[in-house]
Amino acid sequence: MNSSGLADGLGAFLAGEWGEPVEVAGLTASTTGARRANLSFDARGPDGRLRRLVATIVPTAVQINPVAAEVSVRSLALAHGVPVPAVVAWSDDPSWVGGPFFVSEFVDGETVPRRVLRLIEADGLGEQVARQLGLAVARLHSVPPSRTPADLPDTGQRSPASTALAALADAAAGLLEPRPALTYGLRWLEDRLPPPPPAACLVHTDLRTGNLIVGDGGLRAVLDWEGARFGGDPMEDVAWLATRMWRFGNDALEIGGFSRLEPFVAAYEAAGGCFDAARYRWWRVFSALKWALGLAAQAAAHIDGTFPSIVMAASGRRVPEMEWDLLMLTDPRR
Repeated sequence: MNSSGLADGLGAFLAGEWGEPVEVAGLTASTTGARRANLSFDARGPDGRLRRLVATIVPTAVQINPVAAEVSVRSLALAHGVPVPAVVAWSDDPSWVGGPFFVSEFVDGETVPRRVLRLIEADGLGEQVARQLGLAVARLHSVPPSRTPADLPDTGQRSPASTALAALADAAAGLLEPRPALTYGLRWLEDRLPPPPPAACLVHTDLRTGNLIVGDGGLRAVLDWEGARFGGDPMEDVAWLATRMWRFGNDALEIGGFSRLEPFVAAYEAAGGCFDAARYRWWRVFSALKWALGLAAQAAAHIDGTFPSIVMAASGRRVPEMEWDLLMLTDPRR
């Protein structure tokens, strides 16, 4: 759908939601999101009041959770003190803009990873952002099970680690070619499967540099809640944040390429979180394997035409990087 059609669709949708004519202008594609379209725009009603908003359009081929579930969990996280852009409206009707979508408040700041890291370094915000993030993640992990949206995936009573590992084994079985390093990673994880955490919790599952908005004063928002689920291990979120690929060259700074681990953990535990070093290490290895398989799947989606995109095609070249990380993380001498 072209920009004119998108503007018309958003204007008509919001007019129906707000009960008044809405003019949409300044529609601009965001630099965030490889698979989902994020469009910032201005919405103006008859009273002349201007609202800066963002529409997130989810192609059906890449939808993980229903839009309704993502909206619910974003609102739940916001209500528990996690910085999340407030959702103002949503729809699963693709006729408006070509796919299910939601509209949220615009939050100013940087999201492009290298710009984020430059801003943090220039302003000396590394440990501050780590502490802010530790607080936010602890609040997320403390959400009571009774508050979890009914349509959000739930691992149930099984071990979060065993459930997650079974999904990776299924993904590995679908590889287009054998990858011995990934097979080794699966065996390593199976042999060291950790016990369930003291309490399963609500997890984001894609917490990383690139899904954060950072500006003056540090962390402003956590984005991209499409994979959130209940029944997870809290160390899964922390380990994913520490994956080397999300450091964007700042390999010495374990948390997102902008901070040491310690400030994050201190804030996380001060806010009620429980950091477990052994489970954290297991999930670090798991994260490397997960992203290697994710990159391979993205390349396969381009090859088979499921989601043709140069971004998806280029993902395949990074699989060996994750294989290297996996081998380094499991090296008994380290």
